[in-house]
Amino acid sequence: MEFKDYYAVLGVEPDAGDAEIKQAFRRLARKYHPDVSKEKGAEDRFKAINEAYEVLRDREKRAQYDAMRAGGYRPGQDFRPPPGYGGPGGIGDGFGAGGGAFSDFFEAFFGANAKQRAGAFRPDAGARPPRSDQRLKLAIPLETAFSGATRRIDVDGRQFEVKVPAGIRVGQVIRLAGKAPSGGDLLLEIDYAPHPQFEVDGRNVLYVLPLAPWDAALGTTATVPTLGGAVALKIPKASDAGLKLRLKGRGLPGTPPGDQIVEVEITAPKPETDEQRALYERLAQAFEGRASE
Repeated sequence: MEFKDYYAVLGVEPDAGDAEIKQAFRRLARKYHPDVSKEKGAEDRFKAINEAYEVLRDREKRAQYDAMRAGGYRPGQDFRPPPGYGGPGGIGDGFGAGGGAFSDFFEAFFGANAKQRAGAFRPDAGARPPRSDQRLKLAIPLETAFSGATRRIDVDGRQFEVKVPAGIRVGQVIRLAGKAPSGGDLLLEIDYAPHPQFEVDGRNVLYVLPLAPWDAALGTTATVPTLGGAVALKIPKASDAGLKLRLKGRGLPGTPPGDQIVEVEITAPKPETDEQRALYERLAQAFEGRASE
């Protein structure tokens, strides 16, 4: 199989920090999300972006990947996992952020170790009990955490239907009685898959809203996506970058439900015509001296 350069997929350097990697992921995920992109191959590109971020956002996975990359592997080269790696062993749920399982390269590199890192049960000193539980992590989309769903997952080649309740939190466990290989219980610890638009803080959902300078200055009504569907949000006049607006009850379900926090981000479109450049020059002249006041 071919070695994958996850840094190249996200368009960042190998020494990029966490914030730069997250920013690159969000920018590319918005561009290639299958729901909005009309570019050819957008779905495959989105899956590759999601896979790269899954590795580079995790310190342990990134350290293992960097160690292998330092050995001289580069894109296009044939990759053969060294002893101690390889073989399916993680959870391929079929409904993660990328809409499907990760690549063969990901499974070969992280598969066997991923199950151990996810917390497969290890008994204390003494004989192994005849029926031991198995604990694995299950990454779900935020949409599933919001609305709940019954989904089919694949664990070590075996398929199960899992009922995910609405409002489930990171760290909570879904127990499948008697489904572990030894006859014990299969414990699925919930995590949220990275999302191209939203982040989560407790039950609150965070969203960054890009605004043109004139919309921020004059005020507008913006269409804002939420996990429950798009809503209209009134933007006040003279809004500065970093302003946070609250959509009450639009976060994850609970008692009480969370809110959606919308943070204003001012983005200036690049002028592409002489007329647009002239308008920018007139704007600069009209506001000349204001920055020093």
